[in-house]
Amino acid sequence: MRMFWSALVIFALDQASKLAVVFGLNLREIGDMDIWPPYLTFRMAWNKGVNFGLFANDAGFMRWVLIAVSLAITVWVWRWMARTKQPKLAQISAGILIGGALGNVVDRIAYGAVADFLNMSCCGFENPYAFNVADIAIFAGAAGLVLFAADSKSKPRKTS
Repeated sequence: MRMFWSALVIFALDQASKLAVVFGLNLREIGDMDIWPPYLTFRMAWNKGVNFGLFANDAGFMRWVLIAVSLAITVWVWRWMARTKQPKLAQISAGILIGGALGNVVDRIAYGAVADFLNMSCCGFENPYAFNVADIAIFAGAAGLVLFAADSKSKPRKTS
């Protein structure tokens, strides 16, 4: 249940933030909005690829490939967690990753691209890339799985 609830919370936060900023603040038309310069800027970007726009060359085809890959990873992580006894933090990390992946899947289905809008720069470094809550969750969830998941020798759960 921890995995389900953490996935649901992340998915809801991701979608709510996109609706609020991209559509509510009309960032899709405005393009840029200084929030706390230079540390936080809303900068609209429709990402048809993966991180940093990789694999965006044949966007129509890649859109569906990326949806399929995201769903396959989601199912694999969910089954892995369901079949093995994992610590609480690993279960939560898996949910965070799954919630982020599903948030970006919804964007790809609904808009044909992922809505990225967060841009952070600091200390003389100008970051040209934008990201979103789902991207943060995918990274944090994957890192959490690396740090907290039990080793591959963990015992499978008994199914009765």
